[in-house]
Amino acid sequence: MSSFSGDETAPFFGFLGAAAALVFSCMGAAYGTAKSGVGVASMGVMRPELVMKSIVPVVMAGVLGIYGLIIAVIISTGINPKAKSYYLFDGYAHLSSGLACGLAGLSAGMAIGIVGDAGVRANAQQPKLFVGMILILIFAEALALYGLIVGIILSSRAGQSRAE
Repeated sequence: MSSFSGDETAPFFGFLGAAAALVFSCMGAAYGTAKSGVGVASMGVMRPELVMKSIVPVVMAGVLGIYGLIIAVIISTGINPKAKSYYLFDGYAHLSSGLACGLAGLSAGMAIGIVGDAGVRANAQQPKLFVGMILILIFAEALALYGLIVGIILSSRAGQSRAE
């Protein structure tokens, strides 16, 4: 007889949500960093004095991985079936939380990478485009922030399935 309370398979979905948040967010961060980093390297050949100014997309892409890490930690600390019952509702809440944050981070990373690459190269030819590039990058980063917010809200729903 085990001291497990709740549904036996529910933690699988919770841990899958934690993994999805981290993996997909880091995939977006990696793609955004690589794609915009190629643009920075290409631009550095033409205008080396603008390299430090053009690192902004790389930094913004790196932040996406942190969003996934935050949600993964929140989810993993909420999974302790020996201390408190953990039901399928809780597992599904954590899975949806992880997917919301992770997939939003992946899409934001793709947007940041594409805009960062093209924007940095265009900025080397026309410096007046810098502010426009930064604004587009901010809106792309906001997509991941929306996923983080929704992920936190969904994760907080876990544990509210049954009155104990």
